[in-house]
Amino acid sequence: MLRTIKEDICAELVEKKSKFIANIMYVQTLQEAEQKIKEIKKKYYDARHNCFAFSVLSEDGIVNRFSDDGEPSGTAGGPILNIINKNELINVLVVVTRYFGGILLGTGGLVKAYSESTLKALEQAEFVTEQLGMEVQIIISYADIEKFKYYCNKSNIKVVNIEYDEQVKCIIEMNEQEKEDFIINMPNLNFKVENYKIIKKKNIRKP
Repeated sequence: MLRTIKEDICAELVEKKSKFIANIMYVQTLQEAEQKIKEIKKKYYDARHNCFAFSVLSEDGIVNRFSDDGEPSGTAGGPILNIINKNELINVLVVVTRYFGGILLGTGGLVKAYSESTLKALEQAEFVTEQLGMEVQIIISYADIEKFKYYCNKSNIKVVNIEYDEQVKCIIEMNEQEKEDFIINMPNLNFKVENYKIIKKKNIRKP
């Protein structure tokens, strides 16, 4: 089980006329984290610094990265990442934007400001757990769609998308155990699965 945030959050902190804006965002991949960093930098293009840290679960394990973005080494990105790790969070990106207020804070003051702005945002967060799983494509007939939806609801399986064409194409989220149970029970289900295909592995949330 992995612990992450339910939705994106933002908080502001003012320290000696400098404004610190902490954006905490949910990300699933390294590429998504890098894209969101670019978006934040574009949004706050006139800010002096956009310091960040993230922790993402990849196929090769957990990837941690951070940047001080021009602040003295060790005063911004590192302290932010330390908070992420201490809270045992994964698939989380934190970008703290600083608008310089004209007063130097010193290294200790910077560590304190970047840390406190991150913690202030985390105070607003609602946390959820995730687990390793996958997206699966199921193709069934129109006659069986309601039976299939009932099965998913009863089995706590999320239906991500349904497309109605010549047949019905359903995208669902499953963990490994649910996938194995589904395959074993497939011949005995009260609906016929015309086609079954794993699309991709991903982290999934369970209520």
